[in-house]
Order: sequence, then structure tokens, then C-alpha cells
Amino acid sequence: MLEPSWTYLAELARRIDPAARELNPRPMKGGASTRRFFRVTWGNEGASAVAMFVPGAPTHEIHKDPRQARWPFLEVRDLLADRGIRVPKIFADGTDRGWLVVEDLGDDTVANFLIRRPEKKRDIYRMAVRDLARAQKQLSTLPDSSIIKSRAFDHDLLRWEIDHFLEWGILARGIPLSADDRALFERVADRLADKIASWPRGFVHRDYQSRNLMVVSRDGEPIELAWIDFQDALLGPRVYDLVALLSDSYQEFDVGFIEERLLEYAEQSGLAPGERGQLRREFDFVTVQRKLKDAGRFIFIDRSHANPSFLGFVEPTIQKARAAIERLSDDPDMRTLGALLDRVLGW
Repeated sequence: MLEPSWTYLAELARRIDPAARELNPRPMKGGASTRRFFRVTWGNEGASAVAMFVPGAPTHEIHKDPRQARWPFLEVRDLLADRGIRVPKIFADGTDRGWLVVEDLGDDTVANFLIRRPEKKRDIYRMAVRDLARAQKQLSTLPDSSIIKSRAFDHDLLRWEIDHFLEWGILARGIPLSADDRALFERVADRLADKIASWPRGFVHRDYQSRNLMVVSRDGEPIELAWIDFQDALLGPRVYDLVALLSDSYQEFDVGFIEERLLEYAEQSGLAPGERGQLRREFDFVTVQRKLKDAGRFIFIDRSHANPSFLGFVEPTIQKARAAIERLSDDPDMRTLGALLDRVLGW
């Protein structure tokens, strides 16, 4: 396992600016992964960049695929940039030693920005929905060699994610579950995974939510959103990123707000009026799958990484899944799942 080399980071900084001498690396708050981030500043004018360190280099250990010559972050970033999607610029590539130095986009994730400017919520989310619809069109065809085409939300991955909730959201918390109830949960999970896996697949960011979209401002006003944390992009249903965005565990939206954004997405995507009801149903089915997975993941992060910062989102996230289940009450599997969760979780 590599440890950060500050000497090597200084060398990378001098590739950007030969005059860079004294660096002031400051840790930045990261997410749930093992990646570490530092804001690096130098010079009298306060030049800055973000340095990402990934323990576990060389490259094939990060890729988990020895055939890959580059980090997935770099490959996906270049593809997105080529298709006109705003992503961080690369300043220095030191991936052979676990480092990457990129453009400093500031601290204004959508989540942070809206704390200061809540009146901009509708504008920001309209921008995010518009960008997603445009990106899906731009990425409707992918290079045959793209890592994105090598992975997908197939039945096995979808089912694994639902089982993550069973393992961590129920069993790891010591919640009693009879053998019959477990078998029932697994049957419903199997059919839900089958349903979602059967839908047409396209580009999916995989975590398109308020902590992974950066607000780029001019004179204090938002002008565009930049995408980050896209290295796990894969193929999946058209609504998956919409669910990540509009059923975000870190944000609250009323039903009307979500309906407006779904309508905007449908218009931007050129969906006929008759297709919009199906879009909403797909959105709700994926909300059930994604939010159950997220709830289990938050507990897993606490138990496995001693990071309790996500625990406050567990119950609200389960409630988002429960609300989607209620909207799908005409579906027998969703009625069964809702009744099971009511019984097991004591709702």
C-alpha cells in the first residue's frame, strides 16, 4: 500500500508551475472511499490545485483489471470532456505513484452551495437535469474499447446492491428476520433486479447527486455544473442518474418539485407524452432499488470503516424507498415488499 510522497507531489506541482516551491497541502473532506484529497497552494498569487491520492497503486490494483493502462477516472474524464461535459482539467498525471493533480473547482458542491443560496435550488436542479439529458444523448454511442462498455447494471449487480440492504440494513443491525421472510425478500429482490436489468441501457454516471456536482460561478452567480466522481460510470437504465439526483439521500424535495424535474427531463430527452408515465414508474422502481442499497451502504461504511457520518441518513433514505413502494402499490411485488418492511422494521 502506497503512502503519500510529498516530495513527489512537489515535483508534480513544478510540472504545472516551474516556480512552485513551498506547497501548502491541506486535507480536504472526502467521501466514503479510501481516496484522499488535498488542496495545494503555492506562490504569492495563491495558485491552487486539488491533489488526489489513491492508496493501492500500481494502476492495475486500482483498476482491478491488469489489461487497463490508465485509471478509470482519467479514461472516463477524457471521454466526458470530448463529448462537451464539464469536468475538472488535468494538471499533472502522477498515477504511477498514486497521485493525480486536477483543477481546483472550489468547495461549492451543489449541496454546499444550496446551504448558502437555497433560493437557487430550482435553477440548479433544472441545470442538472438539462445537463444529464444532454449528456445521455452525447454518450449514446461509446468507443468499443471504453471501460464503460465493460460493466453494467445487470441482474447480478442490481441483486448484490439490494442484498447489501438485507445484509447491513437488517441483519447487521440485529433485526429479527424469519427464514420465510428472508426467502420472501430474496424472491422479490430477484424479480426487481430482473425488471430493471431488462430495460435498455445507456451511460450512467452512477452517483449523480448533490455532493458530486460542483457549482461553477461567475460574480457569485452559478453558470454551470462540473461533474466529479464519475470513475465508476457504467451502462444502465436511463433513470438511474435521475434517481441519484432527485431521490438524493442528502436533499429533500416535495413531490411537485420532482414531477417538474421529470417533466423537464422528458422534454429535454424528446420523450412523447405517452412515454412520461412509464418514465415515472421506472423512476420509482429504481428508487426502491437504489435507496435500499444506499441505506445498507451507510451502515456498512460505519461498521467497516469506522465512519458514522452517514448514519443520520439511514432512516430518511429508507423512507424514500418506502414512499416509492407506496406509489407502486398496484404492483404485487411492491405490495409484498412494503408489507414485509412494515413488519420487519416496525413501521
